[in-house]
Amino acid sequence: MATLTLDNVMKSFGKTDVIHGVSMDVQDGEFIVIVGPSGCGKSTLLRMVAGLETITSGEVRIDGRRVNEEEPMARDIAMVFQNYALYPHMSVFDNMAYGLKIAKTPRAEIEERVAQAAKLLQLEPYLKRKPRELSGGQRQRVAMGRAIVRKPAVFLFDEPLSNLDAKLRVQMRLEIKALQRELGVTALYVTHDQVEAMTMADRMIVMNDGVADQIGAPLEVYANPATEFVAGFIGSPPTNFLSASLLGQAERTRLGIRPEHMRLTDGGRLTASTTYSEALGAETLIHLKCADGTAVTVRQDASKPIPPEGAIVGVDWDVSSEMRFGPSGERVDLR
Repeated sequence: MATLTLDNVMKSFGKTDVIHGVSMDVQDGEFIVIVGPSGCGKSTLLRMVAGLETITSGEVRIDGRRVNEEEPMARDIAMVFQNYALYPHMSVFDNMAYGLKIAKTPRAEIEERVAQAAKLLQLEPYLKRKPRELSGGQRQRVAMGRAIVRKPAVFLFDEPLSNLDAKLRVQMRLEIKALQRELGVTALYVTHDQVEAMTMADRMIVMNDGVADQIGAPLEVYANPATEFVAGFIGSPPTNFLSASLLGQAERTRLGIRPEHMRLTDGGRLTASTTYSEALGAETLIHLKCADGTAVTVRQDASKPIPPEGAIVGVDWDVSSEMRFGPSGERVDLR
């Protein structure tokens, strides 16, 4: 367990800057999710903390100790990868114990730590099996067990659930979060899935082209996105963006309204035609197109009537739900 500090961390490959100065103080036992689309720099940032990528400038500190030049093994971190990275010829026990054996940990202590982790992860019946005899979820538990037995200061997760099916991903993200709380360990978790970020993070870093566009608690980021990018990336379905000209205004701003804040009406400030609808059980998504081609989505309760395809409908919303963004994408009315 430890604090982690990122102090204006930057990364360049030659003359190309890929991480543009990220700063954050992570508290002891905090679960931080780094989220963003492919190529935004989230895994590069994690790998710099791990020591797998060199840091061009800035500092990474663990418990106040600068670790920029330290090898990964010396940083007291443990990493869980997307592809599990298990040794196929070794048993579950040997995979979990491998790092401890390399560190020349006494045999009795190795057995005790592996037994504790196996119990915690419900892997006790599988300790003699090989990875090929396990399901994807069980393999991921073994990878986590290998990290747990080392008792690191910081856990690093690099898209660990990407290879799992949708149902198992939901189960595993709940298990990882519960496990992190039980162990009280500091964690950095990388994902491109904003639902994972919203449900798992104490705070999250929303990365956009190497820049930390916003750092904050999930619900705060959702309610008050700092940029147009964050408003469009966090939330499913994404925020609707309307130009001022579409609404008959001369401003150079763009308006953002989330689908759940819009409603179909007989009148309304906007007129659009229905393109298609998605009935999702408890709710329905109505997809619309405005006269200028702007796409709009309205989320409504499933009990409300669904307009037929091609119907002309009015769309309205409360002014309090509006978000305004300037020409460069910055939020100009942040509450």
